[in-house]
Amino acid sequence: MAMQKQYARELMQFIDKSPSVYHVIENAGKKLEAAGFTRLDLSDAFHLKPAGRYFVTANGSALIAWQMSRERKACGFKLIGSHSDSPCLRIKPRPEVTVQEHYLKLNTEVYGGPILSTWFDRPLSAAGRVIVRTGNPLAPKEMLVSFKGSPLIIPNLAIHMNREVNDGYKIERQKDLLPLLGIINKKFEKDGYLVKLLSKRLDVPVSDILDFDLYLYDTQPGSFCGLSDEFFSTGKIDNLGMAYASLDALIAQDAPLDYVKAACIFDNEEVGSETMQGAGSPFFADTLKRITIAQCEAGEQWFELFQQQLSRSFLISADQAHGLHPNYSEKNDITNFPLVNGGPVVKLAASMSYASDGVSAGIFKDLCARAGVPCQDFVNRSDMKGGSTIGPITATNLRIKTVDVGNPILAMHSIRELGGVADQAYITQVFNQYYKE
Repeated sequence: MAMQKQYARELMQFIDKSPSVYHVIENAGKKLEAAGFTRLDLSDAFHLKPAGRYFVTANGSALIAWQMSRERKACGFKLIGSHSDSPCLRIKPRPEVTVQEHYLKLNTEVYGGPILSTWFDRPLSAAGRVIVRTGNPLAPKEMLVSFKGSPLIIPNLAIHMNREVNDGYKIERQKDLLPLLGIINKKFEKDGYLVKLLSKRLDVPVSDILDFDLYLYDTQPGSFCGLSDEFFSTGKIDNLGMAYASLDALIAQDAPLDYVKAACIFDNEEVGSETMQGAGSPFFADTLKRITIAQCEAGEQWFELFQQQLSRSFLISADQAHGLHPNYSEKNDITNFPLVNGGPVVKLAASMSYASDGVSAGIFKDLCARAGVPCQDFVNRSDMKGGSTIGPITATNLRIKTVDVGNPILAMHSIRELGGVADQAYITQVFNQYYKE
């Protein structure tokens, strides 16, 4: 149990210091560099060596890390795909809103599909990146920022003024989700106030701040809970639990003999993946192509080798799954209901909203058996439509055999989700086994 808690503790520490997707990728890059991985730039030529360890990023919010095979020409790719983003609230441009010359709040919009009610009455802050002017208008500087403390909160309306609040009250996104920032006076100048705060926080002139990408987050750190600390509660388990486990497993590997091993963390899964840093972009395929090209001799036809490698490759699409809820057990399938701390889950759907089929599911179940880890199945109720993942997108674009898996969690898309301590250890063990095979 102590070792299992360590996996969950390290994940929570990573989440606590990664309040935005940009911080996620920045901290993932630091973790990789500390383990001997070399950071490459997409604008430079790839000069790759056998057994070398490398990573690249896209738009500051997606990352692909890999380890070359010891053989000059790899047999194929062993891939794990996850995503860096989670549902949240994004701050709009010119967000300052004053009320009765007394309150200052910020204008926001919803990103993805969060459980909106969970954002009320919690200490919040904002984090992301600020775009700063340089001498080159096509190459501005990106600076990460996270406001200290808990400067924001979205207070509920008292039940005496909202008698329907416990009877299915419909949250108005434009009205109800504007966080309170503070008290002002009649002389307060609201225009550009947030930019002025950013200027002070980053020590750059207001005139040099061109724009920002800022998101709200819960400032309370992750914690263990349950009678025996068998659960952990924190935000963004979906999907940093999978992303962190894939990095841990990749870093632990020795140089492979005949496969390129890679961990791929994409952005914007929660809004469809169709962005330059999403799983639906050329970033994934183009990076794999460049890895193949680096294995070829001068004048050698890389495309044929690339197609051969893809046909021998495998992708684990790793995204969290819905565990059986103790208060809503009827929401799961009647025979396939994964239990928290019961092991990783293979996700299947007749609609192919998950990429798993009998072959890819069987491969993953065998990996679990070899790792000594229990494995479960998840299928939606036949009368209930489920979600999807990056699995079908990447499988379609690259024709790679793919399985959709995840850990069973509760409260998915809440500001704080609930995961199983044993499950985080289990999935890391399976990822390790996969890379070793």
